[in-house]
Formats: sequence, structure tokens, C-alpha cells
Amino acid sequence: MSGYPLTLVNLSGARCVVVGGGRVAARKVAALREAGARPVVISPALSDALQRLVEAEAVDLVAREYEPGDLAGVWLVIAATDDPVINEAVWQEAQAVGCLVNVVDDPARCNFYVPATVRRGALTLSISTSGHSPALAGRIRRALERQFDAAYQPYVDLLGELRPQIQEQIADPVRRKALWTALLDSEILDLYRSGAPRAAEQRAQEIIASFQ
Repeated sequence: MSGYPLTLVNLSGARCVVVGGGRVAARKVAALREAGARPVVISPALSDALQRLVEAEAVDLVAREYEPGDLAGVWLVIAATDDPVINEAVWQEAQAVGCLVNVVDDPARCNFYVPATVRRGALTLSISTSGHSPALAGRIRRALERQFDAAYQPYVDLLGELRPQIQEQIADPVRRKALWTALLDSEILDLYRSGAPRAAEQRAQEIIASFQ
């Protein structure tokens, strides 16, 4: 099945619902919270992880089974129960109200997939098998976690901070492209890995100065 990959942003004002209270639901809630959402959980029982989030007032809880009408005004819903009847009802209502819906482990009842994701600050790497093999997606994610280590977070942050400076100081697009290549090919990332952020920033400025 073909798809159109995208990243959802500005979820703080979107009503996002997770139907279910088990371990799978807890993972979906954690991913939504990491993306900036405040999920609503609909379930009569909760895993320990979800119970802690409710007690910390990090999520909203509707402490009962899903009922028709629960998706009014909802922008995104994930059905993560082990009851196929409830999952089917969520899918049907989501179709009726026109919201984004993902029924876990049921690709035919999804209009979006949740990819395996590696986050390093502003850097996001996502892997999807379109529901064919979550195990393979997880294996690739673990490989990417090793390749793109924690040093990438300050590294990408630095590149973002340098971008307006380079746009302002280097007018020629050919030289600007060459400068970016020089920055990316330099030892800046290795300096972050060795715990020398000031040296990394200094080296970046030296490279920029050499193009002026």
C-alpha cells in the first residue's frame, strides 16, 4: 500500500484520543506526549505507566469503555484495545467524523501509520513498513539509534543557529553550498562526541570565516 509520509506538528491544541489502557496504549500515549499533545485516554483500567501519567495530570482520563459519540471534535484517535468489537466501533465512528485513525495491528483500519522513530532534538528519523513488519521497523530503528547518537542533538542545533548567519553573510549560492559541505565534512560532530561543544562552535566559525 502506497502512502504519503508526513510529520504532524502543533499538536498542543489538537484533541488526540487513545482508546485502551494497556502497555500498547501507554506507548502510543508516550509518543503523542513527546510530539506535544495532551492525550485523552478512554479506558476503565490502566497500566501502571498510564496510571502514573494520570496522577501527574499529564493526560486526561475518561474512566470507562469507549462509547459512540466519544470522537466528537476529535482530530486523531488510536484504538489500542484487545477487543475487536471496540476497535471496529472506533474505526467506524472515525470514518464517520473524518478524523485520523489508527487501529493497532490492523492496517486495513488505519488512515495513518505510526512509524518507528529516532529523535535527536530537532532531528527526527522515522521508519515505516506500512504495517507489514513492525519488528523489522524496530530493528532498523535500533540500528539508527546506534548510528545517530546523542551528539546529533547539539550538532543539529548548531547547524540551525548557523543557518541565518550563513544566509546573511554568504550571498553567492554556490559558495553557500560549498560552505555547508565544508561544515558537514568537518570534525564538528566528532568534537561534540568528545564532549567539546565550545571547540565545535569555534571550529564552525573558523570555517565560515574562511569563506568570507
